[in-house]
Amino acid sequence: MKPVQTLLRLPILRRLAPSPVVPVVRLVGPIGASGTLRGGMTLSGVADPLERAFALANAKAVALVINSPGGSPVQSALIAQRIRDLADEKKVKVYAFCEDAAASGGYWLACAADEIYAAESSIIGSIGVVSASFGFPELLRKYGVERRVYSSGERKVILDPFDEEKEEDVARLKALQEQVHENFKTMVRSRRGNRLKADESSLFNGDFWVGQSAYELGLIDGVGELRRTMRGVYGEKVKLVPVATKRSWLRRNMPLGASLAGAALSGGEARASLSQGWADDLLSAVEERALWGRLGL
Repeated sequence: MKPVQTLLRLPILRRLAPSPVVPVVRLVGPIGASGTLRGGMTLSGVADPLERAFALANAKAVALVINSPGGSPVQSALIAQRIRDLADEKKVKVYAFCEDAAASGGYWLACAADEIYAAESSIIGSIGVVSASFGFPELLRKYGVERRVYSSGERKVILDPFDEEKEEDVARLKALQEQVHENFKTMVRSRRGNRLKADESSLFNGDFWVGQSAYELGLIDGVGELRRTMRGVYGEKVKLVPVATKRSWLRRNMPLGASLAGAALSGGEARASLSQGWADDLLSAVEERALWGRLGL
């Protein structure tokens, strides 16, 4: 036995040896800018906790707890890239632990980790791109409402929900979606590589699976949760250190903060500002519900 190993077996030295530390960052909710009072997950919002997590002294790894139905592909890519940049800079391994869902952009974030784990019933995948809207031209005609839009540039206004749908506009949108989808697929290929165990036609068609099936397909590395998995890797004494997002005083004290913000304006301005804020939040809540709902959650 080596001398160092012999010394470490002494009880007093075992007590003095520092416990392994793993900072934990939660990436939760829809991805992208949201309403006035409801914050979506963006790079500007999560950059600080990520920086602090990777800067933590003696960190053995960084754990990401992900619970997201997806959202903005741009913000998904930006956050994932920041995670990889920090991991490469600090030479720290990254683990992702999926809760209810790591779907669409949520799975994009998970792919930034070196290893991905999920619960048996977690929703994983949805590697695709979606755009949803409504059309109201008949409604306007029924009530005699005239839509007036003025623009410079013949392609400036497309897919107007108050106008008839045009084939060329839909074709343009689908072409853009294909480009974004290809970026998503490139991310998954680069991060999962030969761990993927099914044809791309099956994996990249927008479908999603529960944790056990995702493991069998190679989308994740195992079925497991944060505490037990980290104890299995770093020992029973591993310290899981939550690194929380710092919220502004205004957001921490909603709805009081909203009232104070409105009080800074006069009369009608205050009412209009608050009404717009609540309207934005209502729309954001509906959109968020739709994102979760498409996964059956």
